[in-house]
Amino acid sequence: MEATTGNPPLYSSGLSYIKAMENEKENQSEPRLDNTHMSPENPLVSARHRRIILITVCFGLLGACAQKQAPSGITDPMEAQNRQIHAFNLAVDKAILRPASGAYDSVLPRPVEDGIENFADNLDGPSDVVNSILQGRPKNAVENTLRFVLNTTVGIGGLFDPATALGIEGKSTDFGETLHVWGASEGNYVEFPLVGPTTERDLVGTLVDVAINPLRYVLPPREGNIATAAKVASKVGDRARYSDTLDSILYESADSYAQARLLYLQNRRFELGQTSGAQNDEAFLDPYEDPYGN
Repeated sequence: MEATTGNPPLYSSGLSYIKAMENEKENQSEPRLDNTHMSPENPLVSARHRRIILITVCFGLLGACAQKQAPSGITDPMEAQNRQIHAFNLAVDKAILRPASGAYDSVLPRPVEDGIENFADNLDGPSDVVNSILQGRPKNAVENTLRFVLNTTVGIGGLFDPATALGIEGKSTDFGETLHVWGASEGNYVEFPLVGPTTERDLVGTLVDVAINPLRYVLPPREGNIATAAKVASKVGDRARYSDTLDSILYESADSYAQARLLYLQNRRFELGQTSGAQNDEAFLDPYEDPYGN
């Protein structure tokens, strides 16, 4: 694996929406870095980076006036192929990721796991800042900047999370949301190998996030490898932390593909504010509730 932070392991998208749903439940109850340096000696990388940002800003200005109607239902014309990929992802999860996550959780103390997760989450901070700017949300950009700076310094590189203790929660975002703000429709539902549930828009967003994260251009090779390892370890830890919920979806559902697809689309649309009022309860499906009413 390259020394990048943007290369997601198995079911990273699925883990993200499970994580978001469980965080929402808690709130209701009480809430790629490659090896290239950006430096005066390497002006080509800096120029390329500026071109990427300029192009994305231009597309943003063009798309800002083309807001799409909120999607409804499921668009999955590639269901046959998606089900084959789902079966592959399921096999990899069963043979590798689930056993690895169990071992990871049993060996590492919880404070160590929390530190790894904090560190990995902090690596996404610069990308959150860039996307907040591209979305025209300066308040979020400032808050994400403060959070990243505080956790990187006082939090010792992100191992600790003093920003949250001070009420600086930040706003996690991604280029998929940026495309949504610019007016891009979600496109077809896709299940991608080793990534899991997503949409065409969010898949493009995942790839672009790798390019626009400033850390990609400043971390040297050794630190880039550490960042990659931390991101992978964090995903393994997430798989262990939400094991019961994921297992119920993947191994206990009558149709795990349909259930994962429904959960992903409903939660993603909820995150993007594409449902409101009474629709929120329908869009946010409780993962602990029996989906078949038994």
